[in-house]
Amino acid sequence: MALTTAARRPPLREVAGIPLPATTVDNWHQIQGFEAQPDDLLICTFPKSGTTWIQEIVDMIEQSGDVEKCQREAIQHRHPLLERARPPQPSGVEKARAVPPPRVRRTHLPTQLLPPSCWENNCKLLYVARNAKDCMVSYYHFQRMNQTLPSPGTWEQYFETFISGKVGWGSWFEHVIGWWEMRDRCQILFLFYEDIKRDPKQEIQKVMQFMGKNLDEVVLDRIVQETTFEKMKANPMTNRSTAPKAILDQSISPFMRKGTVGDWKNHFTVAQNERFDEIYRQKTEGTSINFRTEL
Repeated sequence: MALTTAARRPPLREVAGIPLPATTVDNWHQIQGFEAQPDDLLICTFPKSGTTWIQEIVDMIEQSGDVEKCQREAIQHRHPLLERARPPQPSGVEKARAVPPPRVRRTHLPTQLLPPSCWENNCKLLYVARNAKDCMVSYYHFQRMNQTLPSPGTWEQYFETFISGKVGWGSWFEHVIGWWEMRDRCQILFLFYEDIKRDPKQEIQKVMQFMGKNLDEVVLDRIVQETTFEKMKANPMTNRSTAPKAILDQSISPFMRKGTVGDWKNHFTVAQNERFDEIYRQKTEGTSINFRTEL
């Protein structure tokens, strides 16, 4: 009997209690040995927290608003995932070594698993956090269509998986709080997805200043326009339409699905919402972090 798609999907493995793709775990020694440079910029996120969005913003700033330059290749190749490993293709670390500085890379790793050189060499770390409820919904649909991650099962099953931190890259709570608590100790710019949705120009200006770029108002306005969800969803260089169906099956769910704040209301039952709010209260007790779950 033929294996189902779900059965063919590789299971996650763990490093220091954090679930990660098996190929990443197999390549762990190389990832930990990554040599960060002081002029590197590392985009850091928990999965499904606006990673592609902030990548395009960063690239538009880096290219001074030149739309054509940002069309040079697909977004996942412009800023490869540092911990990506899919032999025989070059790993994320190997790709980073092959480009001249200053380098822009991305990672989903929590603070405790980041290569030590990122802290030692004081590279710039740009973190974007998204409220847990919308992040859970987005991750659920992403796992439905991403053939390289375990099948999420039903929404009810995934709800339990997510709150127990058994998803790829671990607990949302530990990830976000870990980065929040490091934000004043290093060169970290900590942004909220919901703030970028509410006032993109203001937040893009913060990124521009963090990157040491001085762009005029016209260029800034162009970046705001070119990085709207609608523009990026229609852009083959950002919507992952170039990825093979065997990796991302967009007939199941689009890679760029809604990009909204508050879609969790279409998924959470009243009981799930009440339970989640109580877990959230317990997990974030003692921290000053504060999220919007609607705009």
